[in-house]
Amino acid sequence: MKLHVINGPNLNLLGKREPEIYGKTSFQDYFSELQMTFKTVELSYFHSNIEGEIISELHEADDNVDGIILNAAAYTHTSIAIADAIKALETPVVEVHISNVFAREEFRKHSYISPVVFGSISGFGLRSYNLAIQSFLD
Repeated sequence: MKLHVINGPNLNLLGKREPEIYGKTSFQDYFSELQMTFKTVELSYFHSNIEGEIISELHEADDNVDGIILNAAAYTHTSIAIADAIKALETPVVEVHISNVFAREEFRKHSYISPVVFGSISGFGLRSYNLAIQSFLD
């Protein structure tokens, strides 16, 4: 099975940015842990702070992987364009958030992504990615 992780804006700062919310581990370090945990899964990873690059990556991943794990970060709450891109895909997408977005600021409680994905996982810290991978394996 091939799964592709796509992370959006500021997730390259994990480990430094608001560690009380996002933890102290960089995503690169965590991604290595994911690869060790899920040895039978071919995992790939892409990060961008740019909305259009995320959309292009979604297009590129379609039909090339069995599933996409997307943490669109702040674009979750603002990007109709990313939602439209997901709607056009054949490949299932699972939305992931590290924090519990429903326990945070009011604007974070709305997602343009949630209505168009296979499922949504939030609030389990970086383990949200583990749960997303497991959802494809189940």
